[in-house]
Amino acid sequence: MNARLLNLVGLGLVGAVGVAFLVLVPRLFELDVVLELTVYMIMAILALSLALIWGYGGILCFGQSAFFGLGAYTYAIAMFNIGESTVPLLLAVIVPAAFAALLGYFMFYGRISDVYLGVITLTVTLILFNSINSTAGPEFHIGSARLGGFNGIPGIPPLNLPGNKAAPIDLEGMFYLATSALLATYFGLRLLLASRFGRIIVGIRENERRAELLGYDPRAYKLATFTIGGALAGFAGCLFANWGNFVSPTIFGLAQSAQIIIWVIVGGRGTLIGPIVGCIGIQWLTTALGANQPSGGSDLWAKIFANAPLIFGIILIAFVLLVPKGLVPTLGDIGQSLLVSRGKGAKRLQPKRAEEG
Repeated sequence: MNARLLNLVGLGLVGAVGVAFLVLVPRLFELDVVLELTVYMIMAILALSLALIWGYGGILCFGQSAFFGLGAYTYAIAMFNIGESTVPLLLAVIVPAAFAALLGYFMFYGRISDVYLGVITLTVTLILFNSINSTAGPEFHIGSARLGGFNGIPGIPPLNLPGNKAAPIDLEGMFYLATSALLATYFGLRLLLASRFGRIIVGIRENERRAELLGYDPRAYKLATFTIGGALAGFAGCLFANWGNFVSPTIFGLAQSAQIIIWVIVGGRGTLIGPIVGCIGIQWLTTALGANQPSGGSDLWAKIFANAPLIFGIILIAFVLLVPKGLVPTLGDIGQSLLVSRGKGAKRLQPKRAEEG
């Protein structure tokens, strides 16, 4: 098989698995399982936003949770003031995108290096966390929406069908929406990366100086990539606020920022399916570890395996040292080497068969 045919087969396989997952899960599992899988789909969209920015754009961003949180808070505040979800949903995408564009403009056109760019995005996330965390008093409100400080904003009204406030989307509907949005995001990014724009941003990632000498402006392409990633993260934040009907400053926390990086590293930077696999796998592991907390006793191993941060640290170190490419690219390399060795073995057998004939 050539690379193009393999690519088409992979796209078809992802589409078939995604559609089957969308159709069968609500029919085969209870509502609590469907609800848990819904948040996996939402976080996978967030992972894809960083996969675009870092994996293909080469921009190491520690502040993806900032755009995620801005989307969630924007939706919550707008929903309490407007009451119908069409405009709040749009604002939850536009506000993080505008913030990413403004921040990215000063970083990229200011010629900030990659290391300092990561520091700036992390600092912005911490500033947002501390700012929102300090708005607990009744005087902190935007319209009729109280920010709530460290208590967060509870009771967020759900999304409704566009223009129809009387038709809210229920929990099962949220699963359909989140899964469909994940599939649309994945295939949309595949189309974007297959376009001229996508090839240019990958070229800039590989050799920025050469791309500049060829007449492209790396700053403009990086800014566009950063803005698209911010918009996707904001959309995921909107869905997350709907999933839990609640949002709090922890959404901007360091733990959230670190998790997104881990998802991409474990799944495989430079791919789209890898961060999805890494995100879902790590979230499933988080849930499994949380469900197996020791009730007492002095079993050291039980306490170690129940310590989620410790386990995640071990996983991250293991992948960085042993599987630096990530899970999906490594499996792809193994499969490709097996195909090549099988092809060589078949060629060696052909002369022998001809002699026997």
